[in-house]
Amino acid sequence: MQVTGPRFNWLRSGLFWRTFLLLAILMMTSMAVWISTYRLLERESRARQLAAQVVSIVTITRAALTHSAPDLRRELLFDLASNEGIRIYPLESSDRVEPAPESEIGPELKQNIRSTLGRDTHFAGEVNDVAGFWISFSIEDDAYWLMLERERIEKFTSLQLLGWGASIFGLSLLGALFISGLINQPLARLTAAARAIAKGKQPAPLPERGPTEIREANRSFNQMVDDLNRIESDRAVILAGISHDLRTPITRMQLEIEMAPLSDETRQGMSSDIAQMDAIIGQFLDYARPVDANSFSPVDLSALLRDSAREAERLPDVSVTSKITERMQVTGNQTDLKRVINNLIENARRYGKTSGTDRAEIDIRSSIENGKSIVEIADHGTGIPVADIDHLLRPFTRMDAARGQANGAGLGLAIVQRIVKRHGGQLQLGHGKDGRGLTIRIAF
Repeated sequence: MQVTGPRFNWLRSGLFWRTFLLLAILMMTSMAVWISTYRLLERESRARQLAAQVVSIVTITRAALTHSAPDLRRELLFDLASNEGIRIYPLESSDRVEPAPESEIGPELKQNIRSTLGRDTHFAGEVNDVAGFWISFSIEDDAYWLMLERERIEKFTSLQLLGWGASIFGLSLLGALFISGLINQPLARLTAAARAIAKGKQPAPLPERGPTEIREANRSFNQMVDDLNRIESDRAVILAGISHDLRTPITRMQLEIEMAPLSDETRQGMSSDIAQMDAIIGQFLDYARPVDANSFSPVDLSALLRDSAREAERLPDVSVTSKITERMQVTGNQTDLKRVINNLIENARRYGKTSGTDRAEIDIRSSIENGKSIVEIADHGTGIPVADIDHLLRPFTRMDAARGQANGAGLGLAIVQRIVKRHGGQLQLGHGKDGRGLTIRIAF
């Protein structure tokens, strides 16, 4: 059975988000340091360059006005305004002057301009409600304003810089997202495959490509999966072979007992022993039998539980209390699911007899919780110690001391656990509400 998780399942990984967060913080810190360094180092040089440009414009304009013919100055001023964006106005004492807005390079720019044009140079942001970059200069005894478009001085506003910074940061976050995914996707794929193995499923082979470390890890995992499958197959063949080979002499022994001149008591005892051996071999075969996912189909779990409950009620030493939810369906093999339920009922019948009686009171309940089909089978026996509950699921393990003496190979619950895992379910063991007995809960 091929098991493939969601394509972007790695996005839910905590490691992915930790890596992404660390990369994002690193990029944010680097960008902040870079911007601070750029502003610190670039501000002075940009102020000198702009001051030199402004001084050149003022000097050239003043020279042009000084050496031009009086009748051509109006035409010169028109050309400067229309072609160069430079406007010249007489400086009057009645002008309404607003100071220039503060900027990062404002103080250095004014200082550099004054160092060349003179300390009596004035600056303004608005003159007579006209916004711009205004600089005063004089020709002989006449004072003038030279106005430049503010965009020529402030090529980038703070809002523009903020927009560019946000765009770059957004691209950096996308880069961090890509890098985090590139790092964590192989790990998430490996984790999903390991979880599939733990659930008894067969994951798809991991791709053996990418960096050397990822390639080697995936190759080793694929080899481990192949080894596990081979071991599982060999174990199933060995158990099935041994069990099958034992069936022939057991059958022959049974026939010889029937034909031998023995007393009824002796014949009954020997037949009981052979029947016990045959039952143990049957458990071996059930445990070794692989579960074929290709045979899975919708199974009416409610009907299956009701049938098993009716069969259990016919046993002379069993009383059954059932509360079964209608229309519970799961996907699986009906024969294997029937074996699970019967094994649990038989386990409760053998080991869960109510204290002081020779009867087993078995509760069979089912419900639907959070989209899962829940089956609970509980007895009212003496129970087992809490520390020993997990040992019950191990093959060839029986808790005779706590659950009463009984014959068997200790494979009943191991078979149940094996089948439930193959069906993608979860099996839990615990005590009843009164702290007695054993409750087995299965979630499909």
